[in-house]
Amino acid sequence: MEFSIPRQMSQRWCLLLLPLLWVFGAQAETAPKLGFPYIQNYTKQQYQAGNQNWSIARGADGVMYYGNSSGLLAYDGSSWQLHRLPNKQIVRAVATDGKGRVYVGGFEEMGYWRYDDEGRFRYTSLIGLVPEEQRPKEEIWKIYTDKDQVYFQSFGSIYRLQNGKVDVIKAKQPYLFLHKAGKRFFAEVLSEGLYELKADSLYFIKGSKALGSSGVLAMLPFGQESYLIGTAKDGLFLYDGHTFSPWQNEANGFLRKYQLNNGVSLPGGNYAFGTILNGVVVLNRQGELVHQLNKSSGLQNNTVLNLYPDAAHNLWVGLDNGIDRVELNSPLYFYFDKTGSFGTVYSSIIHGGKIYLGTNQGLYYSNWEADNTNAAQRLDFRMIPNSQGQVWELSLQDGELLCGHNEGTFRVEGSELVKISDVKGGWMIKKLSSHPTALMQGTYNGLVIYRKDKQGHWAYSHTVQGFGEASKNVEQDQAGYIWVSHPYKGLYRLRLSPDLQKVEAMKSFNASNGLSSMYKVSISRLFNRLLFSTGTGFYRYSELSDRFMPYKELNSRIGSLATANRILPASGSTYWFVNSGKISLVDLENPKQPQVYANQFSILDGRMVQGYECISRISDTNYLISIDDGFVIYNTGNVPEQRTPLPKVLVRRVENAETPQQLQEVAHRNKRLQVPFAQNSMRFSFALPYFRHAQVEYQYKLEGYTGDWSAWSAATQKEFTNLGPGTYSFKVRARLNGKDQTDVSEYMFEVLPPWYATWWAYTMYALLAMALLWLARNLYFRKLQRDQLRIQRKLEQEKQEHLRQEALQHEQKLVKLRNEQLKAELSSKSRELASTALNIVNKNEMLQSIGHELNKLQDADGNRLPEKQLRKIQNIISDGMTSRNDWELFEKSFNETNANYFKKLKEGYPELTPNDLKLCAYLRMNMSSKEIASLLNITVRGVELRRYRLRKKLNMDPEKSLVEFVMEM
Repeated sequence: MEFSIPRQMSQRWCLLLLPLLWVFGAQAETAPKLGFPYIQNYTKQQYQAGNQNWSIARGADGVMYYGNSSGLLAYDGSSWQLHRLPNKQIVRAVATDGKGRVYVGGFEEMGYWRYDDEGRFRYTSLIGLVPEEQRPKEEIWKIYTDKDQVYFQSFGSIYRLQNGKVDVIKAKQPYLFLHKAGKRFFAEVLSEGLYELKADSLYFIKGSKALGSSGVLAMLPFGQESYLIGTAKDGLFLYDGHTFSPWQNEANGFLRKYQLNNGVSLPGGNYAFGTILNGVVVLNRQGELVHQLNKSSGLQNNTVLNLYPDAAHNLWVGLDNGIDRVELNSPLYFYFDKTGSFGTVYSSIIHGGKIYLGTNQGLYYSNWEADNTNAAQRLDFRMIPNSQGQVWELSLQDGELLCGHNEGTFRVEGSELVKISDVKGGWMIKKLSSHPTALMQGTYNGLVIYRKDKQGHWAYSHTVQGFGEASKNVEQDQAGYIWVSHPYKGLYRLRLSPDLQKVEAMKSFNASNGLSSMYKVSISRLFNRLLFSTGTGFYRYSELSDRFMPYKELNSRIGSLATANRILPASGSTYWFVNSGKISLVDLENPKQPQVYANQFSILDGRMVQGYECISRISDTNYLISIDDGFVIYNTGNVPEQRTPLPKVLVRRVENAETPQQLQEVAHRNKRLQVPFAQNSMRFSFALPYFRHAQVEYQYKLEGYTGDWSAWSAATQKEFTNLGPGTYSFKVRARLNGKDQTDVSEYMFEVLPPWYATWWAYTMYALLAMALLWLARNLYFRKLQRDQLRIQRKLEQEKQEHLRQEALQHEQKLVKLRNEQLKAELSSKSRELASTALNIVNKNEMLQSIGHELNKLQDADGNRLPEKQLRKIQNIISDGMTSRNDWELFEKSFNETNANYFKKLKEGYPELTPNDLKLCAYLRMNMSSKEIASLLNITVRGVELRRYRLRKKLNMDPEKSLVEFVMEM
């Protein structure tokens, strides 16, 4: 379902709707005189430099420069930088030439700053170009640029810089100040008058002594060949090229009293003059006072040291303490209670030649002179007697001004109050569509009805019975029901009796009825239909379903305003949408494409009392908006158009993101920045030199790193880490108020490869590779030679080994043959030994047999032979049996068969006797005891005895066989 505009629309307003007042003309040009323009303060705590700001200029890139008591201040719309002169002098004068140079002057010093090829802001002194005897011995107070010429002015001399040379222009008496008016230069010489400077010569202007002796401090173009001259204490004069005449204007007395100090021409034909004692005045060409700005209207200080207008209709004010920016063509004009005398403003209205402010302290008023060109600048608020306390509502009903108060409800008659109700807490007052002669008011404890008395005044009638809840928000729907919003209990729908005396039916609604919340539900009227808001979107009530349904057609088309909590009527199809202290103006003439105007009101964010936002229409084009400490007048006929192209985003600083090292101060460089690979994490700081109040967002991308634009953000810095070698393009653009975009600014830079990836490193790698190849080749050939030599050696070794193996085999064969021979010999020897032993045994046995037979021999007589003869033969036999020759022969044969046997036996057992050795030899030959007894010529018993003794000498185990032991040795 589409929302549309009814043909016949009620002209009632949610808050303070006023009829067109005769005190205001319908002409929009009077609106700028209804208040003070917006003033933005830049304190020394913000810019972190000295108090005094002596001069102001704008660079070609849009950056603002200020001659400060600490040096040259620069402001790019985001951040401040301070640049000091070599000797830290005060910068008295600043001028720019549109080519990148910022000229400055101070005590005995003049020169310029500019960005060098490396992108750093460098200072160059020009004092060296001035002959030493003519160098300034005092301050440089004025600097002007004119094509290829630059003029520096001190009290003693004027210095002209041209083509790298400085000419000195002196007068007979000291100068006061040099002025540039259009294309002409004028200088006042003390005690003589006004001179015109042409090239390097001075020409006296006749009649200039009529300007008085207080000093010419401003000289401005005023039409063709006419000039407006401002003096310190003698007022303003006009010079038509021939004569000087006083200029009649509304500020002459003011400027004489508060001492004019400077002046500038403003875009649009107005003139601004700064004073020593009371701020700034703005005059139009007719001499009418347009604005009077001082500390009470928003300036930080009343001593104005310099004025500078820019193309965006900003007036920059250099003060004795701070810097201010005045938005001269803003549609919003302010009045602030700087002293805090009347507290927080909850409601405001203009009626009967007076402006009323309902505050938390009471009701204040001041005369409002509609025919006065500066009504808001002449206000003097006073509290109406007996109005102390919280004022909630100011409402104009049938020409009567009613005041809803904590202590009741009053009728306001000029500067007096007349109490018409004692019911405390008078909130909203509404005229009932079903009862045009009655008013309904929501209070702390229910609803109150007012009707007119006999005198035609609104008077208390009665309190509605049957309902006693807090009723801050009250509306009547087309069916006649009364809707009441409770801060914490949701909504109530009431049906009153025809006489409005009591509640006949009541129903409450909360989250169970379709609302997203039951807390702080507000009621608004859009095209005479009730809408309900919970802060998450607008709802409509459906009688058929008895539920609240989201108003999707509206919510989807107004974007973030769908979370607004109030809608107030403006004019026609235009409505104010209020969202927690923020306001927007929405034109719903085309419901499918609503026009939202929010950005010009962002300056009011947080300045209105949430839940009690008050907007009154005071003429066809003007609205009165209550703010915490005063009010604002919004003039729909003075909405500025975008006349000048938006500046480009400036890349102000390029830094290493990991260390405080600054790579480049700004992007003004002729050479592409080359970043060492070790510093490949970079931080970019950027800013838009746009100085109007607006929501500025930025979008960026780094080509070579990512091809996509970032999301819009208010951040003015971006870091990129671990960038690889290569060429990059950082692109950034800005968006104002969510729609107007600037051109893309581009910053090119290159991340150098690491040392090991540079051309000389690759050259070194190539040389090293060649060296390695050469070395590898040599090593290969050497290895090849070594391999060949090794192979030869191996072949030789194999040959030698083969020969050795053959020799070994041959030797083995020889050894084998020798062994076989030895075995054969050994076998032969063993046989020989056995044979020898056997022969000895046989011999001994035979000798024994012979001995035995001899003992049997008898002579012929049968007698035994004589003993003597027998003994002799027995001795021979015995000698034969024990012949040493037999043993030696046996021993020789035994040793040949068992090499070194006796030697080993003797070494192991030195106590063995020769007979023991003989026994061991016989046992080794495995002879029996009988055979051994025969060899030893002893009895078998003797052999056993000797065996026993031998066992003891050999320390043998009793269980061990003696023969085995002897054979194992």
